[in-house]
Amino acid sequence: MDSLLDFTGKVALITGAASGFGELLAAELGTRGAKLVISDINAEGVAKVGEALKAKGIELVASACDVSKESDCQAQVDLAVKTFGGLDIAVNNAGIAPAQMSLVDTTEAMMDQQFNVNVKGVFFGMKHQIPAMQEAGIILNVASMAGLGGAPKVTSYAAAKHAVVGLTKTAAVEYARKGIRVNAICPFFTLTPMVTGNNMNPGGNVEELEAFLGRGSPMKRLGRPQEIVNVMLMTLSPGNTYMNGQTIAIDGGVSAF
Repeated sequence: MDSLLDFTGKVALITGAASGFGELLAAELGTRGAKLVISDINAEGVAKVGEALKAKGIELVASACDVSKESDCQAQVDLAVKTFGGLDIAVNNAGIAPAQMSLVDTTEAMMDQQFNVNVKGVFFGMKHQIPAMQEAGIILNVASMAGLGGAPKVTSYAAAKHAVVGLTKTAAVEYARKGIRVNAICPFFTLTPMVTGNNMNPGGNVEELEAFLGRGSPMKRLGRPQEIVNVMLMTLSPGNTYMNGQTIAIDGGVSAF
């Protein structure tokens, strides 16, 4: 196996692993030798993912986790340390998308929900992941292109993802001397359940959704989950030791405008 993608012996924690990026990344890291702690608020879903990966010989533990609760985030780190003796990689992937609406129609409850899950989930995760990493480790936060610029009709989501970018950069600067690197990916719309589900796609037609949203990309299409996960793997690579505090746009060229 190429040493750049060899995760043998690494302990990786992934939230939001019942579907989408988290599920795919768990499979990719596991087949490359990582020991996994995977979680999701969807307890049944993450259990099924865990069983499927175990059947492939991947060593892991799977459990339910509500990232909006600090105790749940701490429990995931404690589980990694108890089961595998430490933590090398953490991917704060769990997140939710809101229904589309104007800023003036966005309610306080919607804003609170976005910050409880998308911001506090990352904050609580890093708060407990960093001490467990001791002298080295890498954290990858899943932000969004909505965290790098304006995002009409998803005010609460854009605000939350900008906060994730801020948390990422702050942690990267604060803990770099300890050998802990913190980066974020910022994907454009990607064909995951978050985008194709009811909030973003009330009509249920994925082809029409892609044609509509894809107009904003020079490539005139949306991202595929595997394309995003491939970049996640490169970001987490044991050989990628000097990238820190970056917010990586995976957007088909949208940010080049």
